[in-house]
Amino acid sequence: MQKEEIPKLTVYIDIKSPYAFVALQPTLNLEQYSNHLFDWKPLTLDIPSYLGSAKKNDSGELIENNRSTSQWSSVKYAYRDARRYAKRQGKTLFGTQKIWDSSIANMGISWVSMKDRSRLPDYLNNVFTPFWKQNLDIEDVEVVSRVLSSSNVTTRGFKDYVSGEGRKQHDSLQDSFHQRGIFGVPTYEFPDEFLFGREHLPYIKWRLTGKKDKTPDIAYIL
Repeated sequence: MQKEEIPKLTVYIDIKSPYAFVALQPTLNLEQYSNHLFDWKPLTLDIPSYLGSAKKNDSGELIENNRSTSQWSSVKYAYRDARRYAKRQGKTLFGTQKIWDSSIANMGISWVSMKDRSRLPDYLNNVFTPFWKQNLDIEDVEVVSRVLSSSNVTTRGFKDYVSGEGRKQHDSLQDSFHQRGIFGVPTYEFPDEFLFGREHLPYIKWRLTGKKDKTPDIAYIL
């Protein structure tokens, strides 16, 4: 019997997504377990286009509101749902004061993949964790550069990358997502299928480990 070929897996994430945050550690664990490097790519969500926008001041008071009642309900549920799993992982997940432009921090994913792929787990943890504690300004290239440095990744040329070739690559990638059927994070892409949500990790593990035993059902714990 011919051995099942292990397929390539691409993982799409966004630093500002609570669902990407709670999927991060289980996905990194699976990458290590499977001994199979994933291709991590940034998908910078346009949240206002489907959930509206809002902004709070430092006291937590709402100072801008461009959301309908149903949009607020969706946002509040998403945070409750994500916090449930963040708590199980021993992680802190605070609601954000605004919808952040995560493109610079997301370009950092591509930068690390290009400069030193072995440091990517460090960068992802070092940017996700403080951001969701409200301790990291991911819109500031200097701040993101410091995260890169703390992850032992070179920052030489990063600012030029963000304002030049990196921005072009990032924006081109975003333009292609909806045309390909990718609309949220985390999304996991095999050559023959897309899977949206961390609940598919048991199935992904099954594929990455040679389809042993029967196909698993979806689950929220890996």
